[in-house]
Amino acid sequence: MVWIPNILNLPISSTIATNEVKSRISSQSKFPSTLTDIYRDDVNLAVWQHSLNENMTPCIESLIKKKPKFSTVMILTPNNAYQHIAECLNDIEHNHSLCEHISLLVDMFCTLFELECAGLRLKLLNQPMCPKFHVDNVPCRLVTTLHGPATQWLPHSAVNRGKLGRNSNGLADECSGIINPDSHVEQLSCGDIALLKGEHWHNNEQAGLVHRSPATAQNIPRLLLTLDFAS
Repeated sequence: MVWIPNILNLPISSTIATNEVKSRISSQSKFPSTLTDIYRDDVNLAVWQHSLNENMTPCIESLIKKKPKFSTVMILTPNNAYQHIAECLNDIEHNHSLCEHISLLVDMFCTLFELECAGLRLKLLNQPMCPKFHVDNVPCRLVTTLHGPATQWLPHSAVNRGKLGRNSNGLADECSGIINPDSHVEQLSCGDIALLKGEHWHNNEQAGLVHRSPATAQNIPRLLLTLDFAS
């Protein structure tokens, strides 16, 4: 069991003056406790640099082979997560390690944000789901890639937010001007467990993490897991 500190009574964010220029940084570490840094006002990305257990490989490979269009969405609690995930993967061999890993993430996510349940999405992708840079209109989302290329993101200082969404005029990210000159695209690694702060986190308007799905290499599908707040 991986320990994450309890943060009872910690406010989502302290008050920021309306005329204050917002700046954001990422916090990355090989220790799971770094995920609690998402509560810092100046952090919009917290990454536990995690390596996947090799015991999950046979299950993931079997899932890709047997169910190349696999996709599931469910609401889970820490108490029922393992059972429901195992039922969903009941015809996939050697699924214990993967089910255990996902149920642990549900437990950590709910503990960190004091939630009774979390919304899970687990999906195999053969093409980018969100190929253009964007922000999420959520408080915070957990994102981890279990197979294939992982999420790409831009440091706060690298983004021209005036080019988000429709303001890109339909141009590709590399042509629209959303990436400031002399900046470069960052990318998570497969297995990393990341918390992406969105636009609906208190006092985080115009400061949500800008990110996109990576281009998928031929014959290398991506297995993506996300967790969201759920009522």
